[in-house]
Amino acid sequence: MKKFFAYIGDVTLFIKDFLRTLPRFYKSSNLIAEQVIFIGVASLPIVLGTTFFLGAVTAHQALFQGRDYMPDIYIGMSVIKAFMIELGPMMTAFVVGGRCGSAITAELGSMRITEQIDAIETLAIDPIRYLVMPRVIGSAIALPLLAVVANVAGCIGGGVCAIFIHHIKLITYIEGLKFHFMSHELFGGLTKALAFGIIIGLMGSYEGFRATGGTEGVGRATTRSVVSIFVLVLIFDFIIAQIVF
Repeated sequence: MKKFFAYIGDVTLFIKDFLRTLPRFYKSSNLIAEQVIFIGVASLPIVLGTTFFLGAVTAHQALFQGRDYMPDIYIGMSVIKAFMIELGPMMTAFVVGGRCGSAITAELGSMRITEQIDAIETLAIDPIRYLVMPRVIGSAIALPLLAVVANVAGCIGGGVCAIFIHHIKLITYIEGLKFHFMSHELFGGLTKALAFGIIIGLMGSYEGFRATGGTEGVGRATTRSVVSIFVLVLIFDFIIAQIVF
């Protein structure tokens, strides 16, 4: 229990140091753009692939559970609501957290082990502003954009399953996507994605900065990073859902 509270306190101090650098974010616009490309553009293929098939599975399950008593128009509504509220931001966070959160930790952990971060400090450069802030902001920008892409890919995957496998009419599926659409559900999902992006950037950077024990320590830090990201994503998913919905 003592180690747990010490860990919480250390993370809190790390977040405080990060917040201190935010007023100067405009000085790192090039670094932020690089991270948006690395986290957002490079993750696009895997996000598209996973959410496309997840949309197909969602449509299949909706049809399997309610085909005998649920009108076909509700299939499209079930898919888009599931993705806007939950599946889009959640699956995006898991994919990006596993891919980029671990990469951030491994990169910064290697820099810590090889004393590159110490060298940056000796040059009077704030390592939090130079290394952490661009990664957190880049992740916060990339996640909502990827969540929108995930929503679209999921709806397309659901449509392919509904139309070509279960023979639902295209116009029926499209009308279902528009049926009972609520804008606050979309923005609530994007709020989740924004929070998840901040979590990925912060925890990936924190574990990298605190890595010790050589290359083996970098591996342990990477494992802790991915686990903490997944746990915090689930916790904040519940908290934001209670507030927004």
